[in-house]
Amino acid sequence: MEAQMYRLISYSEEIIDGQPIYIASNCLPIKTSRFEPAGHAFHSTALKLLGYKEEVVAVGDGDEKSVSSDQNSHSCNPSYSSKGKKKSDSGSKQQDHYALLGLSHLRYLASEDQIKKAYRDTALKYHPDKQAALILAEETEAAKQEKKDAIESHFKAIQEAYETLIDPVKRRIYDSTDEFDDEIPMDCAPQDFFKVFGPAFMRNGRWSVTQPVPSLGGDHTPLKEVDSFYDFWYTFKSWREFPHADEYDIEQAESRDHKRWMERQNAKLSEKARKEEYARIRNLVENAYKKDPRILRRKEVEKAEKLRKKEAKFLARKQQEEEATRKAEEEKQQKEKEEKQAAEAALQQKKAREKEKKLLRKERARLRGLSASLVSQGLLEISEDEVEGICTSLNTEQLRNICNKMEMEEGTDRAAVLRDAQVLSHKSENEKQGQIQSQQQNGALRVNESSPFVSTEKKEKPWGKEEIEMLRKGMQKYPKGTSRRWEVISEYMGTGRTVEEILKATKTVLLQKPDSAKAFDSFLEKRKPTQTIVSPLTTREEVEARLAAVSVPETAAAKVVGSLESSGSESSFSGSDQDTWSTVQERALIQALKTFPKETNQRWERVAAAVPGKTVNQCRKKFVLLKENFRNKKTSV
Repeated sequence: MEAQMYRLISYSEEIIDGQPIYIASNCLPIKTSRFEPAGHAFHSTALKLLGYKEEVVAVGDGDEKSVSSDQNSHSCNPSYSSKGKKKSDSGSKQQDHYALLGLSHLRYLASEDQIKKAYRDTALKYHPDKQAALILAEETEAAKQEKKDAIESHFKAIQEAYETLIDPVKRRIYDSTDEFDDEIPMDCAPQDFFKVFGPAFMRNGRWSVTQPVPSLGGDHTPLKEVDSFYDFWYTFKSWREFPHADEYDIEQAESRDHKRWMERQNAKLSEKARKEEYARIRNLVENAYKKDPRILRRKEVEKAEKLRKKEAKFLARKQQEEEATRKAEEEKQQKEKEEKQAAEAALQQKKAREKEKKLLRKERARLRGLSASLVSQGLLEISEDEVEGICTSLNTEQLRNICNKMEMEEGTDRAAVLRDAQVLSHKSENEKQGQIQSQQQNGALRVNESSPFVSTEKKEKPWGKEEIEMLRKGMQKYPKGTSRRWEVISEYMGTGRTVEEILKATKTVLLQKPDSAKAFDSFLEKRKPTQTIVSPLTTREEVEARLAAVSVPETAAAKVVGSLESSGSESSFSGSDQDTWSTVQERALIQALKTFPKETNQRWERVAAAVPGKTVNQCRKKFVLLKENFRNKKTSV
């Protein structure tokens, strides 16, 4: 097989001294570029260079045509992402299907029956067999062929228009790409609102899934219909499709994976366009809602109503405060009036009692004066004590009557009147005592009647310190969430406390603050005994006294201390041994006096407890002695 010489495609002519290089190859030649074509691109470019594949180029001179051919050969570099894209002819205009069928006046409003009827009429009119006369009317064969091609292409366009419009999916896509005004009115005068926004809503209502679309209405439309209109548009659902120029034709997919990838890319583009469409509709609705005079009037009415309610509420509050102030003032005045009346009544009662007492004293003095002669004469053995008993037992009216009777009588008859008065006084005293006894008996009966109920009430046992500490420990050991917590705590304490008593103690005893007055006493009880350090300054008497104190049993020492505190003397430890104070004891006394000031409860008991080996009386005596020494030093200076 004879080898043919072809121009080298791997290097340009400028590389090797401007001389072309030829090689023998069994492949088709392609001029080199920055990226060499391969596969289908290699084969296509090779066919173009050999002239086996025609190319459509712009009309021009030969040089321009060759350059364009070279440029096409260089730019042929298809990729996976661009493979299968729909070809959009930017120069050709989209075919008007409705115009071909004579439905331009209806367009998307045309029904299926109207489309079928229009197609039958149009196909019958423009069928190539019906147009044979027009072909024969042409003179030349070329003109006849051209006319025939035009008639056939027009009839094919009619068929394509019918196939597109009769299919619901294709028609929806075509209607979505039909000419439409997407402009959104932004602003308008209040009187022009319905003229501007009414057509915009009617125009966009064609895309609604729900039909019929409510109308914008007029200035006097009820607010209920206005609210339903805006509710419809705020939940607007569109059937509009969004075919994109960069969409992929799934029928051109090379494999199943390639088809799925195309579907995903198309879905992304459609979703993006759908979001933009919904944003456009929402912008239209919001602009209309802001400019709608009916909504503005309602907002003004609501604002005025809100302001009116606020003012009414403020006035009601103010009136309520004034009413409360007036009632308080009236109650205050009424209270002052009642207090004044009560004071006046008390004053009147006081004056009446004083007047009664004065009259009683007067009648008693009168009775004493009338009975003085009888007592001195000893008539009917009447004594002064009996006269005083009559004065104390009888009231003013009775004494006045007796005095009046005694003034009317003389001698023994007057004494007899006084003796009758004595009998009357004894009788009144007996009556008083009987009333007192009956009252006491009634009181005892009430107590006896109520005693069964009182006895049934169980007196709660007071809580001691040890029980409180056990309760705290039990609550810490068995926290919240423990099964049968309070029964477990009661068993843990072991003091016989019931669950009710424990619950009551948690709300009362545990919440009580410790008494600050008894804090030092509890400190002394808990304090460990300190070790006694023998000072080199300790005297022999102190050492002997300590040894003696250690040898005495604790019970005996406690009895001695109790006897000292009760008698207030120091007879058992008499002499100069107990009056001797060491330097350590004096310092402890001074420190204790500073620690416990005058206002401290049980001051001297705490001071004595802080000074080792000294009682309360000894600390007091030492304090007085120190005070006298300080004063003597001050006066001497």
